[in-house]
Amino acid sequence: MAKAFASQGDLAEKKTTFTEIGDGIWAFTAEGDPNSGVIISDDSVMVIEAQATPRLAQKVIDEIRKVTDKPISHLALTHYHAVRVLGASAFNAPQVIMSEKARAMVVERGQEDWDSEFQRFPRLFEGHESIPGLTWPTTTFNGKMSVYLGKRRIDMMQLGRAHTAGDMVIHVPDANVMFTGDIVEYHSACYCGDGHFHDWPATLEAIRAFDLDAIAPGRGDALVGPEMVNAALDLTGNFIRSTWRPAAKVAKAGGSLKEAWDAVRAECDPKFADYAIYEHCLPFNVARAYDEARDIDTPRIWTAQRDLEMWEALQG
Repeated sequence: MAKAFASQGDLAEKKTTFTEIGDGIWAFTAEGDPNSGVIISDDSVMVIEAQATPRLAQKVIDEIRKVTDKPISHLALTHYHAVRVLGASAFNAPQVIMSEKARAMVVERGQEDWDSEFQRFPRLFEGHESIPGLTWPTTTFNGKMSVYLGKRRIDMMQLGRAHTAGDMVIHVPDANVMFTGDIVEYHSACYCGDGHFHDWPATLEAIRAFDLDAIAPGRGDALVGPEMVNAALDLTGNFIRSTWRPAAKVAKAGGSLKEAWDAVRAECDPKFADYAIYEHCLPFNVARAYDEARDIDTPRIWTAQRDLEMWEALQG
């Protein structure tokens, strides 16, 4: 290759924060690295997102133990990506929840995604040798499911395709707080390599309709207050549209992937070049937008080999 993926050279450790964004509801954030969430009830704890390895998951557990000694009873995984799920064993949660579609995506492409992500972003897999294997849920659902932790109700919902076909959000009604996974980001690039550009904006608006008091996004700072919530929804929507439009225009005119790449860079660089993981996400985003514009509805599986072939095609 002429040069490596931007993420292969991203080796600097990120500062983590643990912020209470509602009564007993916490956001673990890491300067654009994957976020996790924590919901504390009167008798137990639910964790949202497992991190990429058990070693990284322990950083979340350490923060939890600073605020509660209640047992971790549930782990909710918003989608199937390796950086979100492969640390699950560290939590030893009796219940692991995914949407049924997310579980199907683990079956279909879980190992390939693990291999692909590890190759292109090794820093996010600190302690990878401790991963026992693919993460499988104990519980799945379609559409909506409620979990009761003592008196606290937690709603798991599929509001539409966006970051993946299996995305779910987690809403805590008594606090009006939502964990959105990578459907919403804040000053961090959206990874769209498995995304659905046509559906994503409507899914964002479905989230907006909750009139939330706080959101813990997939990446970036916790969003507290309606002003920050709506700003993040607007920025995420702008990112998706700014990526889709130029790529689709080139693809529908019969242009090449490289021409789509150039067109997206011209549109997005001035707006988003300073966003976390922007350079990491961009080639995968362009490739997926180019495919979707050519009516490939189901994202093609990313493999370590396909990553390299795509990257080579963009270097001409």
